[in-house]
Amino acid sequence: MTGTGEARDAKLEKLRAAMEKVAAEGGEPIIDADAEAVKAPIRSRALRLLDSRARSRAELRGRLAENEEWPAVAIDEVLDDLTASKLLDDAHFAREWVRQRHAGRGKSRMVLDRELVEKGIPAHLREEALEQVSDADESAIARSLAEKKARTIKTVPADRAARDKDLRRVVGVLARRGFNQGLSMSIAIDAIDARYDELSS
Repeated sequence: MTGTGEARDAKLEKLRAAMEKVAAEGGEPIIDADAEAVKAPIRSRALRLLDSRARSRAELRGRLAENEEWPAVAIDEVLDDLTASKLLDDAHFAREWVRQRHAGRGKSRMVLDRELVEKGIPAHLREEALEQVSDADESAIARSLAEKKARTIKTVPADRAARDKDLRRVVGVLARRGFNQGLSMSIAIDAIDARYDELSS
């Protein structure tokens, strides 16, 4: 976030210099001082929230609206300013959300799409972001999760009931991350069979 902070400071310094030049030349103010006074604390709060982590526009708006003293129109103007300066970018936010949570947390496209809906990301941006995850990527993550869970099996089951219990545990891991039932079942069976072979050898 340091680079972003430095870029923001540079833009603010350039704006201040332009304002001083206009004032020195006796021209009309380039900003409405009263409106800016209302927006200043909103902008400050928004920048602090963005410094802690990236946020979608809807998410940031929701946090700012928690302060009932701030006018909605001023909040929207601040959000427009942040969007124009690229400090707020829903397309970038969605791409990064998908990339990080798919690779780092093993989330399926279905779960990631639901999370982006909750963040207020429009459908076309969700679709673009989710294109990063191919069917092969989805299968690879599911397989990795199933194999990890299967490694917790310590003995080959003595009967079908015990095998079904192992299978349910592995399928459950995949289901909680939003992988579809058919894919989850197929990958789970492969994972526990491979584990049983390993334990038997």
